[in-house]
Amino acid sequence: MYKIGLGHDTHRLVEGSSILLGGVRIEHSRCLLGHSDADVLLHAITDALLGAAGLGDIGEFFPDTDSGNKNRDSAEMLRIVWNTVRSQRWRIANIDTIIFAEHPKIAPYKEAIKNKIAQILEIAPNQIGIKAKTGEKVGIIGREEAISAECIVLLEEDL
Repeated sequence: MYKIGLGHDTHRLVEGSSILLGGVRIEHSRCLLGHSDADVLLHAITDALLGAAGLGDIGEFFPDTDSGNKNRDSAEMLRIVWNTVRSQRWRIANIDTIIFAEHPKIAPYKEAIKNKIAQILEIAPNQIGIKAKTGEKVGIIGREEAISAECIVLLEEDL
């Protein structure tokens, strides 16, 4: 049996000195604003896993109304969700992601991001796809007001 999940997240950019994408810190003139550490890529992956397993979404697991989630590490949230999904006898077949950002350019960080996600989920890096798209100077991505990420995950039954 297989299940597919889709995840998406967007966070606004504000003045700062770095952003966190896929658990990797990237120096940048701005940072992402969020209740947790605002890692849009890990949030999208977390939502995709939850969706595939029929377990709701990241806001239900880690509500922003809970002060315990303030500045929370997105890698920790992803591990908790993955352990929950895995306990229901699922394994990850593959993950495919897209990061939407005008800047910073993602290409130099793709392998580090892929390796970090693989480490968090205890899977092989070749099970993860990382793509990046700019906004071509259009919309909130193109005007550098936000960064978004999307993820699709394929789970297979772990017999």
